[in-house]
Amino acid sequence: MTEENIFEGTIKVTGKGVGYFAVPEREQDLEIQPERIKTALNLDRVKVKDLGFEEMGRKQGEVTEIIERHKTAFVGVLEGDGEKFFLVPDDKRMYRDIFIPEEKLNGAKPGDKAQAKITAWKDSAKSPTGEVVRVIGKAGEHNTEMLGIVYESGFEVEFPPEVEEEAHMWKEKYAKEDKLKDRKDFSSITTFTIDPADAKDFDDAISLRTLDNGDYEVGVHIADVSHFVVEKTALDKEAEKRGTSVYLVDRTIPMLPEVLSNDLCSLNPNEPKYAFSAVFVMDKNAQVKERWFGKTLIESDKRFSYEEAQEILDNKSGIFLEELNTLNELAKKLRVEKFKKGAIDFETEEVKFVLDDLGKPIKVYKKERKDTHKLIEDFMLLANREVATYMHAAGAKDSRSAFVYRIHDAPDREKIINLATFVKALGFELKNNKGETTGEDIAKMLRQVEGSPTEMLIKTAAVRAMSKAIYSTTNLGHFGLAFAYYTHFTSPIRRYPDLMVHRLLYRFLTKGKIEQDEILKYQRLCSESTEREIEAAEAERNSVKYKQVEYMQEHIGEEFDATVSGVSEWGVYVEEANTKAEGMVKLRDMKDDFYELDQKNYAIVGKKGKRYSLGDKVRVKLVASDPERKTLDFAFI
Repeated sequence: MTEENIFEGTIKVTGKGVGYFAVPEREQDLEIQPERIKTALNLDRVKVKDLGFEEMGRKQGEVTEIIERHKTAFVGVLEGDGEKFFLVPDDKRMYRDIFIPEEKLNGAKPGDKAQAKITAWKDSAKSPTGEVVRVIGKAGEHNTEMLGIVYESGFEVEFPPEVEEEAHMWKEKYAKEDKLKDRKDFSSITTFTIDPADAKDFDDAISLRTLDNGDYEVGVHIADVSHFVVEKTALDKEAEKRGTSVYLVDRTIPMLPEVLSNDLCSLNPNEPKYAFSAVFVMDKNAQVKERWFGKTLIESDKRFSYEEAQEILDNKSGIFLEELNTLNELAKKLRVEKFKKGAIDFETEEVKFVLDDLGKPIKVYKKERKDTHKLIEDFMLLANREVATYMHAAGAKDSRSAFVYRIHDAPDREKIINLATFVKALGFELKNNKGETTGEDIAKMLRQVEGSPTEMLIKTAAVRAMSKAIYSTTNLGHFGLAFAYYTHFTSPIRRYPDLMVHRLLYRFLTKGKIEQDEILKYQRLCSESTEREIEAAEAERNSVKYKQVEYMQEHIGEEFDATVSGVSEWGVYVEEANTKAEGMVKLRDMKDDFYELDQKNYAIVGKKGKRYSLGDKVRVKLVASDPERKTLDFAFI
């Protein structure tokens, strides 16, 4: 803070052009009215002045400088009358349409979905001027909408030619390499992959052999991406920029070119493959007695889908039944141990779509999580935890060592107080001391709600109350998993931090040193990777939401079972039971009474006593569906 009460940080902006700025160590944000926002946009880095007065009980501020734009390019629909043209942004937090001069249309026509870049903007009361940088396609078409979501999130679909070229060069190089140079040979040990039926890249494989003394050797073998993606190359720079693969309802936007992600790096069956392995000697109680990390050559004997592997377990017959059974029993013991130590089970429901040839959703169903999903998850968690524990001990011996952790801080006290109030209103209890709680307390509360009508709702509310997991070179532990040390080691085909972890682990194993100035570089890469992960998750959510709304468009006028999933001063949010599609019953359409928001009890209450509370089961009718805005309107029956 300077003598003028000026602060620097990130601003949040609503679709009405009102800004909110969090001041460190102050409970209340500064509110910034549209006339004082100085063209700042959502998530821009700005300087804000505390004006020292309040309006309607809110402290007021003013943007004095925009330090860095979060983004300057927006996806939207081009509208125009032949003389004037405007891009109407899909991002509802962009509070002005973008004026496009005719000579800057670059082939875009009204009704097209396009991406435009702001070129000039001085007055936030007026539209910025921009130019079309990409015509995506006809608005409303499946492919156009999916690509629009990708570009809006700041990701690219195509790889630059030099990146593709470098990836293809590896194909020839790999064919001539001595496959066992500096690698341990695991190719004769029983190994398989278990993935979704529609997966094309296989990051991880598991091997198992029983030792003479009855212990088990379990190998968690991860694609050795770092062998192919070398630091400072075009491939590496592109992977760093992308940060992650993006999974939409109908496609994957990969972090690496296909020749690597689906071929050279992918642990395809019956092909010798390079892996970076975490190998554990475990007893029958799943206690780790020994561990080894290093580069290996493996050969997967079988590519299972989750369903195929589950069928073998259920029917007690089929290929590798004994290995699957043993691994499943060990995974169950790892899980029991994890929950005993206070890990939180945040299993929430996800939906998948069946699309027709034109990309139209014809069926929506909930994903099922079976033992085989949990089996893979538990061994990946084990590898991640053990690598982080090993590297943290190494770092304790050498201050110049650096590592990339996946950290999850304890939740904000105020959020926990609100969550405790919320679950109490629904008849349950979350033990806390002025907002301080433990993973065990949250896990205990979640066990209470199991099987109740409000189970999913409370789980969702609990997830929202949690801190967000991020990447960092400073270890704070993982609150949700109750692990003192945790990292991401298991998915380098699709996550850049895992690639960093492989490089740092390998450097340590081969006695290489990490210098102090590199630690700063890794911290910057951690922050950037966290940001990319958030953007990818938003793109994924938007693609699901778009398909839910599109699917429901065919069902306007029909009645549905739903759950009240949220309340606000303008309406009641409801979630449809089968598709998990969320929409709103607007307060102004509820004519049977005069309703008001009871914020404390998460309810909308009528003067005649009727109330709609979070978790209530309701019957609703779908009134309207707007895929463009990704909104659904319902009415209570």
